[in-house]
Amino acid sequence: MTELLPVLHLALSAAYAGFQWTVRGVVYPQFDQVPAGAFGAYERRHQQRISRVVGPLFAGQLGTTGWLLVARPPGVPSSAVLAGAACLGAVLLLTAAGAVPQHRRLSAGWDGEAFRRLLRVDTARAVAATAGSAAAVWVLVPLA
Repeated sequence: MTELLPVLHLALSAAYAGFQWTVRGVVYPQFDQVPAGAFGAYERRHQQRISRVVGPLFAGQLGTTGWLLVARPPGVPSSAVLAGAACLGAVLLLTAAGAVPQHRRLSAGWDGEAFRRLLRVDTARAVAATAGSAAAVWVLVPLA
């Protein structure tokens, strides 16, 4: 299984990055099209449904990153694993400290300022996730 770990890690990292760019480019830009009176309920449903996708992706990345940190395969540079861990840490911090508070504000109803903040935070999450995918490729390069 240790041989497959870097491949699984890349798959999860890339899946999350793709998910994050889809949310940033497709899902969030449609938020301002929801009627203001219906927005709070819409946002609460969004949070429930999106967590069914993002939760397993976060858990999988945490698992593979932790495993790579503890049992790094021979030939894999520790700097590649640490870079990926730092990117994942950035995504999780941006989510907890930036996105979640804005979603909470939006669940009470449409708030243009909270929406703009969410878009800024989400762009940073997408960039960090993409960098994490690049680090996951770096983990694989020495093994090729």
